[in-house]
Amino acid sequence: MAQSGPLENRLVTIFGGSGFVGNYVAQSLLERGARLRIASRNPEKAFSLRPLANLGQLQFMRCNVLDERSVMQYTEGSHAVVNLVGTFGGNMKKLMGEAPGTMARAAREAGAGAYVQISALAADPEGEAEYARAKALGEERARAEFPGATILRPSILFGRDDDFINMFAQLISTFPVLPVFAPDAPLQLLYVDDAAEAVALALENPATHGGKTYELAGPERLTMMQINRMIADAQLRKRTFLPMPDAVSGAFAMLPGTPMSSDQWAMLKDGDVASGEHPGIDAFGIDPKPLSLYLDKWMIRYRKHGRFADKSSPTI
Repeated sequence: MAQSGPLENRLVTIFGGSGFVGNYVAQSLLERGARLRIASRNPEKAFSLRPLANLGQLQFMRCNVLDERSVMQYTEGSHAVVNLVGTFGGNMKKLMGEAPGTMARAAREAGAGAYVQISALAADPEGEAEYARAKALGEERARAEFPGATILRPSILFGRDDDFINMFAQLISTFPVLPVFAPDAPLQLLYVDDAAEAVALALENPATHGGKTYELAGPERLTMMQINRMIADAQLRKRTFLPMPDAVSGAFAMLPGTPMSSDQWAMLKDGDVASGEHPGIDAFGIDPKPLSLYLDKWMIRYRKHGRFADKSSPTI
């Protein structure tokens, strides 16, 4: 008979669990036998997880993290709590800065043994971007309410269904000439599955990981120009990339309806790499996977003739 793991039949509440990252975190926890409570503004976005769960293993709750009563209610009975809430819109200070304090306090009062706060490598109380300042405040509030909280600072996450690689992939498949913002900005993109595994391991072993901050970065240090060229090569397309001056890029990001907000631009131009001031993903025993391992396969759907494209003859 297989031995049960530390999360077997334990209730884990995931705030903001219906998004891109939440899908992978939920899968990692379901595989470990945990019972999940997805507390989200739009829980129906996570209904695709249903076939992966056993009867009674998964529940969905519509929750506003700015409503203290709602947060307290959905944390009751939880053995562990994860906060995945992140946004580039709305009141970032309240959603990502102040709400984590409420969630962490609710976890403590519920008697939870572990709390994981998902922050970002860009978190900085003095940062230019509101997002960076809000994430830093969220860390501070969470740690104040739940001293044993594990703070995870991932770099930009990539995956088959992400909004980052796929945004550039769509543009590259459409236009023969493209501007590249912050062409020399270094990034250490992290595979979302590796980030999800770190969350699960932090919950499994709070005695080791609790009270610590980790920088979760990928194994490759790539510039934005390199990433764009890699995507074009994987699509078998000939493209001309024009490096844009920061002044032009910043002005473009301020325009309404653009694919990149001013906050996203402010953080992108500074790069997104680990500082080395905190332990990395290797502290979890995870060997992070590079973007190059998946890109060729993921870009098939963007090729002119899909899987029937001639790899020896790049297309326009």
